[in-house]
Amino acid sequence: MRTTLITGGNSGIGAAIGDLLLARGEKVVSLGLEKPATENERLFGYTVDLTDAAATAQVAEQIAADHAIDAVVHNAGAILPDLLPDANPTDVIKLAQLHLASPMALTQAVLPGMIERSFGRILFITSRASMGMPTRSSYAATKAGVHGLMRTWALELADKGITANAIAPGPVLTENFWGIVPKDGELQDKIASGVPVRRIGTPQDIANAAGFFLDANSGFVTGQVLYVCGGTSLGGQAS
Repeated sequence: MRTTLITGGNSGIGAAIGDLLLARGEKVVSLGLEKPATENERLFGYTVDLTDAAATAQVAEQIAADHAIDAVVHNAGAILPDLLPDANPTDVIKLAQLHLASPMALTQAVLPGMIERSFGRILFITSRASMGMPTRSSYAATKAGVHGLMRTWALELADKGITANAIAPGPVLTENFWGIVPKDGELQDKIASGVPVRRIGTPQDIANAAGFFLDANSGFVTGQVLYVCGGTSLGGQAS
């Protein structure tokens, strides 16, 4: 039975990916600020603030000791939006820890087991905003950095049976989205009308794509970024 570690697995996209894997009969280890609200004998919850490097290293060691991790979904993220005149340079450091350094520490902790078993799946949830978007200086920069990190790992690990890929969502109805856009309001409707498919994505849309990358039969796909964005990467509105 395969085991997948999901950061931010207690809500939104992370929870949807966890639900999909649990429905497949797999084990899920959720790591986030809170434990999952749902219960399942194959669901294990750990809490940590991933912007805390020392705490992240400690929980990474604990998870590696408790579980044989076959796949990691680096999903946890934060936006911290501001136009350039108001942007705080320290936000770059905070989001670099969350989006880049914490995935590195977690992956390093579970990588020996993947190498030993000659199998592994590493999946990042990034953002269409990595291509550039107003108010997203720190967010877009660190999410774009994830793509370079992922491609490097894909090359380093390809001969070990381990793939590394990324999904870059467009606007998705999550608490992160509603933290910026009033729920079910006029702005949400305006954003939906600007998406080529004329709707905002759901966590399940992203989970469906994640299911492909995490599948044992997807071993010939590595180093790729898939924009699950309703067409917004072609020039439409995005979040």
